[in-house]
Amino acid sequence: MSLDASNWAWRVELSEKKGGCRIPLKRLILLSLADRAGEDHCCYPSMQRLEKDTGLERKTVLKIIAELLEDELIADTGERKGSTKRVKVYRLIGVNGRERVPKTELLQDKNLSEIVPETEQYQKRNDSVNGTLNSANNGTLNSAVNGTQNLPMNLPLESKNKKGWLCFKNLREEIFLADPDLDFEMLMNSTWAEREKRAFEIYNAEKNLCDELMNFHFADWLINAYRTKYSKIGADANAKSSAEPKCLTEKQIQTFAQKLANHPEFAGKYAEPGESYEKLAARIAVKLEKPEQAKKWESYLKQVGFNGVLRGDAA
Repeated sequence: MSLDASNWAWRVELSEKKGGCRIPLKRLILLSLADRAGEDHCCYPSMQRLEKDTGLERKTVLKIIAELLEDELIADTGERKGSTKRVKVYRLIGVNGRERVPKTELLQDKNLSEIVPETEQYQKRNDSVNGTLNSANNGTLNSAVNGTQNLPMNLPLESKNKKGWLCFKNLREEIFLADPDLDFEMLMNSTWAEREKRAFEIYNAEKNLCDELMNFHFADWLINAYRTKYSKIGADANAKSSAEPKCLTEKQIQTFAQKLANHPEFAGKYAEPGESYEKLAARIAVKLEKPEQAKKWESYLKQVGFNGVLRGDAA
């Protein structure tokens, strides 16, 4: 899996032609291809794999692949893989990866005196007055404690940010969307929060999750831990509270409108031809303000993070 390819698949601009496939479906196929791309941005998932990933019929998958080839977003390398040597290898076009490094300049026409520091310059950086960059007192640029400046450029994002995945702003929002009645400060200041965080990190150590997904799943982890292990009220009271019908808040309406606009199945069903994500999200927000309409879409809302039961009429 290439993170650069996945980021590109989310952000690349797609077009919709008359009689062609919808943009959300094209992006769904593109994301499936990117999910199986290597660092060379090539992938070779079988038709069966693409059908299983996307839930689309074979003829739809083939049509979208043809359109992506025509749009020059992917290219057939001519190489074939698999036991039958019939699985096509595609290259994603336009992915900017961290593995692209600057070309080395030739030194033939360079003045070496401009490149190699003089002895005096070296001593100024490493004399007893200024200290040495690699001394035991000042630490070393390449120590395990202070990190290294010689890390390869192509480290995955998870490796670079492994210790800093937790974002309190995102976590607060996810917990609020799941259960607005829970006190975020109470959860995070509890004696067991750090214990559950360590357990969550150990559980997901071998999984290649981005920071956003880590926060999303940690919100569910904390809520479940609170309800099943630490809540003084008890699981029955929490279940009764979550089952009580309620209406969406203004913040929930705006957040879920954005998420539904990016939901492939929902957008493919309700988006108008050529409609942008922003316009679709705005239309969805207007409709979600009506409790009866929100109730009709409750199954989709639960797929994007809503937890609870919606009222079918105005409060």
